[in-house]
Amino acid sequence: MLATGFTIFLAAGLLLTKLPRRTALRMLKYDLALDLMVTVLVLIIHFGTFSGVMAATVAGLLTSLATSGLKRLVGYVDGDFYIPGRIRLDV
Repeated sequence: MLATGFTIFLAAGLLLTKLPRRTALRMLKYDLALDLMVTVLVLIIHFGTFSGVMAATVAGLLTSLATSGLKRLVGYVDGDFYIPGRIRLDV
């Protein structure tokens, strides 16, 4: 279950890395909504078995940790303004 949840998280993370940087930073402003959306989506996809639900839960928890960490590490975009984190990016 943990390995499957980690694999689901990696797949979602790889999809998000293909987004343009400004779009990804704009999505980090709404980190809670993003966490809920990803968690609900993977729960719906993997619903039906206990192991599927647990893998989706692990993926949701890892997504929540990643978005919170990324928001503090690289910041986010609010409208036209970039609010930097510990690492300042060129946007």
